[in-house]
Amino acid sequence: MANISIKQVRKSYANSEVVHGVNLEVSTGEFIVILGPSGCGKSTLLRMIAGLESVTAGTILIDDKPVNDLEPHERGCAMVFQNYALYPHMTVAENIGYALKVAGLPKMERATKVSSVAASVGLTEFLDRRPGQLSGGQRQRVAMARAIIREPKVFLFDEPLSNLDAKLRVQMRQEIRRIHNRIRATSIFVTHDQQEGMTLADRLVVMNKGVIEQIGAPEDVYHHPASIYVAGFIGSPAMNFLSGQISATPAAAMLANGERITLPAHVAAAHDGKLAQIGIRPEALSIVPAGSGSFDAVFDFAEELGNARLYHFRFEDLTVSVLSADKPKVKAGVPMGIKVAMDAVHLFDAETGKRLLARGIVLEPVPA
Repeated sequence: MANISIKQVRKSYANSEVVHGVNLEVSTGEFIVILGPSGCGKSTLLRMIAGLESVTAGTILIDDKPVNDLEPHERGCAMVFQNYALYPHMTVAENIGYALKVAGLPKMERATKVSSVAASVGLTEFLDRRPGQLSGGQRQRVAMARAIIREPKVFLFDEPLSNLDAKLRVQMRQEIRRIHNRIRATSIFVTHDQQEGMTLADRLVVMNKGVIEQIGAPEDVYHHPASIYVAGFIGSPAMNFLSGQISATPAAAMLANGERITLPAHVAAAHDGKLAQIGIRPEALSIVPAGSGSFDAVFDFAEELGNARLYHFRFEDLTVSVLSADKPKVKAGVPMGIKVAMDAVHLFDAETGKRLLARGIVLEPVPA
């Protein structure tokens, strides 16, 4: 196992910089998920750690040793790719044991290790098959087994579940977490899927346009997003945003139409007069009779989710979504009250997009 230090790492292609001075410390045995949309630089950062991309500037250390100039096979990393990268002409057993064969391990010892690793990921009955005879989930297990058998210091996962269907993704997420809990290798997992990030990570690293927006435990990132970007990216259904101005007297966020959302007095006092974006998650809202909520909105349509219903309302030129397990009956085109839980309001600076912090909330700092 190994710790990883990423210090002021940059990556440029021609005149275009795609990773902008990233700093990140990964502890030994930690499972880090780098989360962000396509093009944010997350896979490029992972490939620089693996040695598959050169570093334009900055330093990457594995086990406190600079690795910028080391070849991929010298870094002690094993990488699991989105496309599996299996040898089609080899059997499952041959694919899993290939690295050991190259290393010169005797055939009998190699077979014993292959058998043990295959059993750990549920592949024992498939050892004689070739990749073309396997399902997507089985091929992904082979790719993981091939990485595990090397006993690497570091596991690197580059969107490994993207090609699987929804049910298999859930199964493989559970499998990856079980394997990590068993072998405790330092792991970095890259994905654009927030559910993967939330369920797998010890800590989330949320990236946007080549920079880190926030680092923290999944629960902390969900409940205390550091910016509008993080708040909008994390959470399904997505957070609602309304524009307003914070007032200390009364303690509220004043909306453009004169209605207001009540705020804790100490929060309102700390940011009196500030123009803000008001973020509220759909599950923190409830539907009440018109005139009895925080503001009124006109019901548009609803989505049935089985255990809950997602209601969509028109407010000014915006859509406001409410998630309700009670499933009240509402008629289209009818105004209803939307009640906001006071302690569930997120406030962001309208100019910078950064979170307006309330007393008692401390976010994990993003390394400068």
